[in-house]
Amino acid sequence: MDTQETHPDVSRAVAVLKAVADPTRFTILWDLSQGERPVGQLAELTGAHVAAVSQHLARLRTAGLVTSRREGTRIYYRAAGDHVRALLEDAFLTARATADETGAKGSDAQAPARTRTAEAAAKAPARSRGAAVRKASGAPRPAAGA
Repeated sequence: MDTQETHPDVSRAVAVLKAVADPTRFTILWDLSQGERPVGQLAELTGAHVAAVSQHLARLRTAGLVTSRREGTRIYYRAAGDHVRALLEDAFLTARATADETGAKGSDAQAPARTRTAEAAAKAPARSRGAAVRKASGAPRPAAGA
């Protein structure tokens, strides 16, 4: 019996996970979960060219994770809803739990280098789940008003 026939939402869930499974797209989504941004700001954040960021945004839009609005000649993007932020936070929590289970928690040799995504997470405003993500990931709490 085919899994997708049994659970029609499986293919949709896999498409969402594939869309998020790229460091640049994850970073873009994390930033957009905090507020609306134009492509140029997202390009600066990721260090990627505007054209590359636009392609990533198209993939995220196809997956239903971002929406956009036009203001004059600029297009502003934002996360499609709070569920997007929850997905990213759950990914951080799962990554930390997995690292803890494999014994990678205290080993700097096994720990990946701090990424722009982790830096963005550290700058994120405290929220009920966000604070848990920062605590679980070891990211510092942002200063008030950050």
